[in-house]
This record gives sequence, structure tokens and C-alpha cells, in this order.
Amino acid sequence: MNIEQRAQAFLSVLRHCQVLGMIVEQADENGLTIKLPYSELIVGNPMTGVVHGGAITTLMDTCCGISTVCYLPEFEICPTLDLRIDYMHPAEPGKPIYGFAECYRVTPTVIFTRGIAYQDDRNVPLAHVVGTFMRMGPAPDGSQLFKFGSKA
Repeated sequence: MNIEQRAQAFLSVLRHCQVLGMIVEQADENGLTIKLPYSELIVGNPMTGVVHGGAITTLMDTCCGISTVCYLPEFEICPTLDLRIDYMHPAEPGKPIYGFAECYRVTPTVIFTRGIAYQDDRNVPLAHVVGTFMRMGPAPDGSQLFKFGSKA
């Protein structure tokens, strides 16, 4: 399974990502891009149609977490330790939002990630994010803790 297939397999078993319609746009050793389509489910202000910040947080936590499969040679469970998001401006209603994340440092116990949320241009971010994820490794018996293709 290549990196993009691994990332899509991981994303496909996360129920909230299924409900929100997230899809992997690109994944390789340089990072991961996930698309969050615009929908009424993510609107925070029904008068303006502006997306709720929680939807962007969900996108970026997911993107940073799954970016670990772009770097690690084998799948590992890596729960979020810390996530910081700086919002620059609201998303334009009616347009999808893209999240890009990359791993910039990996230690035996923690993975450090960074990324951006954007719409039309990665050089005009909606938000910047940094996240840390705990490395839990494979199960003690050597089996994977997570089986791709299974439904959670």
C-alpha cells in the first residue's frame, strides 16, 4: 500500500470524517492534503454561511494526525498530545477548505507536525496549526493496533 492509500484508508475509518465528507487530495513523504467540502453540517453562522471554527479544528487535527503515516515506515497509533491553531480569517462560504500538514520532527516518543488551512491559495491561509502526537508504536505482540479496511 503506498502512502496515499494508507492515508485514505486511515481517513476512511474515522466516522466523523466520513460524515463530513473529507477526502485525501494528496499524500507523500512531504506531507498530506485533505479536502473538507463545504456543507450545511459545518456552518457556524446560518445568517452568513461562515464555517464554524470547530470544523477547521477537526480538519487540522485529522490532517496533522494522519500526516504521521506519510513519515513513519509502519502504521502507529499516534493520539494528539497538543494542538494549537491560529485563525487568520474566516473561510469563504460555499467553498471547500483544504488542510495541509507535515511532520517536521520525529523522536522515539513524540511526532511534531505543522500545517495550514486554506481555500484557493496555500499562500493565503485561513489558519496555521502546530501539533504534537504521542508515538505508541505497534501492539506489544507485534500486531497492528489498527486494521485498515475495518470499520470503527
